This record gives sequence, C-alpha cells and structure tokens, in this order.
Amino acid sequence: MQNDKSPSGVLYIVATPIGNLEDITLRALRILKEVDYIAAEDTRHTKKLLNHYDIHTRLIAYYREEENKRAEKILSLLKQGNDIALVSDAGTPCIADPGAVIVEKARENQVKTVPIPGASALTTALSCAGIAEGSIMFYGFVPAKKNQRRELLQTLTHVDFYSVFYESPHRLSGFLKDTEELLGNRQLFIGRELTKNYEELKITTAATMLEDLTEQKPRGEYVVIIAPAEATPAKDLNIDELIIWYRDNSSLSLKDCCKRLSGDLGISRSKLYKRALQIW
Repeated sequence: MQNDKSPSGVLYIVATPIGNLEDITLRALRILKEVDYIAAEDTRHTKKLLNHYDIHTRLIAYYREEENKRAEKILSLLKQGNDIALVSDAGTPCIADPGAVIVEKARENQVKTVPIPGASALTTALSCAGIAEGSIMFYGFVPAKKNQRRELLQTLTHVDFYSVFYESPHRLSGFLKDTEELLGNRQLFIGRELTKNYEELKITTAATMLEDLTEQKPRGEYVVIIAPAEATPAKDLNIDELIIWYRDNSSLSLKDCCKRLSGDLGISRSKLYKRALQIW
C-alpha cells in the first residue's frame, strides 16, 4: 500500500477493540490488511486479533520500554515508503498507551499521519456514565506511588469538573481509600471489564465500593469517574432539613447520606436511617 503523493509512507493510528473483538471498524480492518507493517505494543496480543480476522500483515514490536528506539526504526521504514498501522493492545493508541513518540517524530519529518478512530475505554465509559453537562478531565492511569496519588487527589478537592482515571485491580483499594479520605464520599461511576463478558457499570461511592471489595476481589481493568465537589448544606439546618437537603441536592444514596451525617454530627447511624426512611 504505497502513498502516491509523497515519497514517505503513511502512519495510520488504528483503534482496536478494548475487549469484544467485534468492536472494530470496517475501515480499520481494511487498513490492517493493506499496510506494509503493523507496529504493535505487544505483537503476541495483536496476533490474536489478526488471526481472528485472517490478517497476515507483518508485525513489528513497539513497546513502551523502548519507545524512542522503536520509533526511530518505524520512522526509517516510513521514509522508505512503507505504510504502517500503529496499534496498542486495546483501544486507541496514544490515549494512556504508547504511540505519542512516533506520532511526534512523524509530524516533525512531514510524514502523513491518519487517525482511524474506534474503541476507547475513555469514551466507552463516558457514554454510559450519564453525565448530562459539565467539564471532564482525563488523567489516565492513577500514579502507582501512594504519595504521588495523594498529591494528585488533593488537587481535586474543590474542582467543578468530572475526573476520569484508569486503575488496575491490584491498586484499586488503595486508590479508593485515598479518594474517600481526601475527597469525602463522592459519587463515583465505575466501569469494569468494558465490552467483555463480565462487564460491570455502576454508580457508587468510594466507601460502598470498598465494602463490596471485602466480599469480592477486584478483577479486570477499571475506569473510575469522580464527580465534582458538591455544595454543602447550611450549618444551621436541623436533622430533618439536612436529610431533605441531601435528598434534593446531592447524589448520595440514602445509606451514604446517613453515613455522612452520622460521622459529621456524631449521631447513631441506625437512628438516622430510621428517620431518613420516613422522609426520603
């Protein structure tokens, strides 16, 4: 597949499925068949997709640990007139995945770059989170080191936008604990194993999610969307008025409302729950 308008080949940025192998566009399949090479984050992983669609294009490895070195090799192949499709293990390259280095080098060397859009864990989660309005900030993967994670979460204390993170199952509990401690029991949207057999989508809070994890170990990759900081009720409201305020002005469930009020006021949670049931 040669580019007639330029001595250089074309670099295609191709989105691939994040789970379900059917989530790939017809255009992406055509490009993967027609290019001279496919640059893959992990050739073993990409080979499964190619075998499924009977695609036999030559593969070259492009992994994060040697991204700069591999980018030079790909750039050299492009300059020789080869067309190359860049893919990550899942979703859209360069979105919390390798790829940005070669894209930048291609641009610097006037190599044509063509996006082939498709699946993305970010847009998949946002599409079913029910966010009708408001700004969104995407942070990618949560920092692995606890102090860096906590520093980042502290910057979200008073923000008025939704914050989107990717998180792995073995670090999820630590992330949720820090989120509850630093940001309070905010509303979270959790997307787990998106497009796969055990897909899970739910609105919850950090405290409730942590309780759930005591019964079932986290599995699969997570997308976590943290709601903005909520307004707080006036300090001179009585208990009934506080319950009504949280019911009408917050996204907390009845259970989480009682938990928060119990902690804030030092009142029995069971008594609060009984009263809230009458009002809610």
